[in-house]
Amino acid sequence: MAAARYRRFLRLCEEWPVEETKRQRDLGAVLRQRVAQAFRQGENTQVADPEACDQMYESLLRIHTNYYRNKCTAGNIFCSLSSSDCPVKYPRLKDTNFTGVTVEDCRMILATDILKQMEEMKKGTWRKLREKFSAKKPEEDSK
Repeated sequence: MAAARYRRFLRLCEEWPVEETKRQRDLGAVLRQRVAQAFRQGENTQVADPEACDQMYESLLRIHTNYYRNKCTAGNIFCSLSSSDCPVKYPRLKDTNFTGVTVEDCRMILATDILKQMEEMKKGTWRKLREKFSAKKPEEDSK
């Protein structure tokens, strides 16, 4: 059974997209690292808590497939519609959030390069000059 769990997690890792703009902060990269740590021996790994492992997989799968965004209420005891006639439970009228910012704008803002530029902008003039003309790196000054 551990081999089947391992294969399911591998399939999830393969399907999970990696965002190159979020270097070292991407959920897909973290997922791959955690799976590698949890299944060090591959298919031969003994899972200490199979129920928790299965629950984690199901939770990650729901995130990956946008389960709650695409969820339909068909089959619910209060819903008389068939699954083909059922509307989406949580319909999105627009692809924005409460601030009105679009998905593409959010991706751009959260990109690692943009965040580095923002950190650079936060530095004071004196620190920028010191870093520019100093032979030492700023990390060495703080030691």
